Amino acid sequence: MDKLIVAGGARLTGEVAISGAKNAALPILCASLLTSEPLTLTNVPALNDIDTMLRLLAQMGVRVERAGDRVTLDAGALDNPLAPYELVKTMRASILVLGPLVARAGEARVSLPGGCAIGARPVDQHIKGLQSMGAEVHVEHGYVVARATRLKGARLFTDMVTVTGTENLMMAACLADGETVIENAAREPEVVDLAQCLTAMGARISGAGTDVIRVRGVERLHGGEHRVMPDRIETGTFLCAAAITGGDVRLTGTSTGYLDAVVDKLMDAGCELIGEKTARSESIHIIAPPRLRAVSIRTAPYPAFPTDMQAQFMAINAVAEGTAVIRETIFENRFMHAVELQRLGADIKIDGNTAVQTGVAKLQGATVMATDLRASASLVVAGLVAEGETHIERIYHLDRGYEHIESKLTALGASIRREHA
Repeated sequence: MDKLIVAGGARLTGEVAISGAKNAALPILCASLLTSEPLTLTNVPALNDIDTMLRLLAQMGVRVERAGDRVTLDAGALDNPLAPYELVKTMRASILVLGPLVARAGEARVSLPGGCAIGARPVDQHIKGLQSMGAEVHVEHGYVVARATRLKGARLFTDMVTVTGTENLMMAACLADGETVIENAAREPEVVDLAQCLTAMGARISGAGTDVIRVRGVERLHGGEHRVMPDRIETGTFLCAAAITGGDVRLTGTSTGYLDAVVDKLMDAGCELIGEKTARSESIHIIAPPRLRAVSIRTAPYPAFPTDMQAQFMAINAVAEGTAVIRETIFENRFMHAVELQRLGADIKIDGNTAVQTGVAKLQGATVMATDLRASASLVVAGLVAEGETHIERIYHLDRGYEHIESKLTALGASIRREHA
């Protein structure tokens, strides 16, 4: 099993290109199931989760062509509306095929998903929404089985804010008979990006980016082209990497507009961030002080501070000046990285969903284990300033969400290498 070895001490400087967003690309890939015509996507990142989704779509009968960051999908010969456990077990996003399959094929059999062990992420909101739209849905032998002749527009209210639930129901509603109103909808930029892709395919959607989304169903969607938005969590991770090392880094192909809460906290920590825009591109320039100030955070649904950036801020708080409090309100099991950061010398006290941190003068390299995707990133960030070498094991989590992270960090001056077991 691969591991990363990080030698701390280097100040990051230079320029790095941010990849397309995994969490936007995955539902957009599933949108190809809604049409019999080709859908072409660009800025699709090269990640394990993307590869898994493409294999899943291919076994359903979707023709997949990939060249670099360009992917063309043709679901004209869709003939196997099944998402088997073997492909689903490593990736929760695979549940996103459920809505499109029921809407277009009239049936779906989707294994209950796996993914990172960060807490309960039930799919009951997906099921309840489809049932409200007239689908017959039940769970048997570990699979969600759904059938419908044609879905009917309905008023849907989710009991909790769910990004994948919003995306699944929004896609299903595109081919439903009548208007669907999704209340308490997720407001994340990735939801907006999916809506923009669906609109380019002929869908009639309004309200994406607010908590009420309206979808007027149409008889069919056509093919189209769409560019996947930049990855705001990769952006935030590289901002944290630059910040913890006192760096001076420009991130290209991304925008501060996706990360207001993160940008505000980095500025509170003492960093200078400048959003730069030309006629052809956007970028973020971060200049960090020699030592950061500790910042308290509370995770909450967008546009508040993202849970996917909590671990990275725990890493930078580990060596920041002062004491900070981190409250995790999204997932009940998302402090597993704290124990690994403690192995590096971090002063962290956990009480339920609250972590209290006091910054230390220095971290020391050690062997640590990645427990989930963002925890992996936090260990890389911490390793950049730890004395000696930090060996990060189980980095297959990292490869699910960060494209070529070691080569990108190396280009900024970090000492980091992959070792194959």
